Amino acid sequence: MSNTLFITGVGGGIGTATARLFAAKGWHVGGCDLSAGAVESLADAIGRERFTPYVADVRDRADVARAIDDFTARCGGRLGAVFANAGVLFMAPDDQVTPAQKDLQVDVNVKGVMHTFDAALPHLKRAAPGTHMIAMASTSAEYGSPHHAVYSATKFFVRGYTEALNIEYRPQGINVCGIYVAYVDTGMVRNAEWQAASIETMGVKAQPEDVAAIVWKAVHGRRAHWRVGLDAKLSHYAVRLFGSWVAPIYARMMRI
Repeated sequence: MSNTLFITGVGGGIGTATARLFAAKGWHVGGCDLSAGAVESLADAIGRERFTPYVADVRDRADVARAIDDFTARCGGRLGAVFANAGVLFMAPDDQVTPAQKDLQVDVNVKGVMHTFDAALPHLKRAAPGTHMIAMASTSAEYGSPHHAVYSATKFFVRGYTEALNIEYRPQGINVCGIYVAYVDTGMVRNAEWQAASIETMGVKAQPEDVAAIVWKAVHGRRAHWRVGLDAKLSHYAVRLFGSWVAPIYARMMRI
C-alpha cells in the first residue's frame, strides 16, 4: 500500500485532525473542501510537501474525481486510502427540518460518499493489495435516531454500503469500512441552530483527534466497523442485545 491518503471535508474538525495526524506520520495527504481558505490555511500549517489542497464539492461527481485524479497523479499514480469524511447534520424534529436541508444531507452524506469511492476505486485497485476505502458513519446507524431522522438514515446507508463493498472488494485486496462515533466536538455540533436533547444527556465526549486515531488504525486493519469511544461501543451492544426494545431509551434521551 502506498502511504497516500485523500480526505473529503478536510477543512475542519475530523478532516483536519486526520490530515494533521497522517502528515505527521510521514504520509502524503490530499484533501478537499468547499472552503478555499480552509484548505489553503491547512496546507500552510502542515506544509505543502505533505498536504495538497483542493476545492471540490462532493455532490459533484466530476469535481471530486478531478481532485482525486490530480492528487494520485502527483503521487506517482498510487493511492493508498480514501476517507469519505464530508458530512452534513441538521438536528430538529423531522417536521422542522426543511426540504432543502433534507436534500442536502442526502446529497452530501450519501451521494458524496458514492462519488468519493467511485473516483478513488480505480487508483486503489492499482495499488492493492492493502488499500482502504473508509467512510464516516455514526452511532445513528445503530438504531434510527429521533431528531436526526434523515441524518440517521444517511448513516444507515453508509453502514450498508461499506459492509457490502467490503465483501465485494476483499478478494481484490481492498478493505472497506465505516467509522462509528457519537457526538464529536466539532463546529457542526457546537454551532448547530437546534441541538438535540441527547447532546445534554449524553454529552459531547469525542474529540476530532480521537476519530483521527481510529482512522489511522483502520488503514492498518481489516475490520468493517471501527467504533470510537465507550458511547459508540455501548450503543452497538445495546442494540444487539435489546433490538427494538431500545426505542424507549432513545425516547428518554431525546425527551420525547
